[in-house]
Amino acid sequence: MSADTKKSAFPLLPIGLLLLAMMSIQSGASLAKTLFPLIGAPGVTGLRLLLATIILCVIFKPWRLNFRKSSLGPLLAYGLSLGTMNYLFYLALERIPLGIAVALEFTGPLAVAMFSSRRPIDFLWIGLVIAGLLFLLPIGNNIDSLDLVGAAYALGAGVCWAIYIIFGQRAGAGYGAATVAVGSLISALIFFPIGLMQTGVEAMFDPAILPIALGVAILSTAFPYTLEMIALTKLPAKTFGTLMSLEPCMGAFLGIVFLQEHLTMTQWLALLCIVCASIGSTSTSVPRSKIEKVS
Repeated sequence: MSADTKKSAFPLLPIGLLLLAMMSIQSGASLAKTLFPLIGAPGVTGLRLLLATIILCVIFKPWRLNFRKSSLGPLLAYGLSLGTMNYLFYLALERIPLGIAVALEFTGPLAVAMFSSRRPIDFLWIGLVIAGLLFLLPIGNNIDSLDLVGAAYALGAGVCWAIYIIFGQRAGAGYGAATVAVGSLISALIFFPIGLMQTGVEAMFDPAILPIALGVAILSTAFPYTLEMIALTKLPAKTFGTLMSLEPCMGAFLGIVFLQEHLTMTQWLALLCIVCASIGSTSTSVPRSKIEKVS
């Protein structure tokens, strides 16, 4: 019996865990957005990265690793892209709805998947992404329909996500899951001081804020990473990727539930185009290395 057959024998539990992980990540983003009026996106980014790093270091104990000199460059790029991705994503959330921010950010890893292939079918998925962006972005007479700066931040986060995937594969060679803790530490060393300078010590460490910030770190990092790791061991990579493609819709749904961010029909159509492109790209892809996700 092949490994994929074994993985797909009892799919309901890992599928449920993966859906729960996506819900956790988007719930964490919704919770983070409630802190923006208090300490701003830079403060939330810095605090989340600090608390998430502490959690990840306790779990993975990266100090036990024997680092190679050749891996230091990829690790630095990995950590920098991780922190910048979170920073830009939260800046986007200050200006645009959660579902739209997730959809725009999702174009980064989707581009990595599609442009690594030159098959004719991939041009269909590229066309769907372009159609989704045309529906979504404020162009022409719809210039006031969406905050252009927020959209640019989300697309920038998508670029960083693509870079994160590329360098994560190189940095993680030989280090496994502990790479996430190292990358989070690097990003915290850079973006926590930025958040602290823009927010101030008193506001950043307000006792009323810390429990919520800890909840953001757990919901966005520790809890979903654990669930995704379990799901990855029990699901075929193609199934995993197809389910992950639903994340923009999950973000839009939770944005409605927790933040009352209702989307227009055109925006829902844009999300549908991007989700279909992602599902199609995953379903027709040649088997590759496992998918990575941090958001």
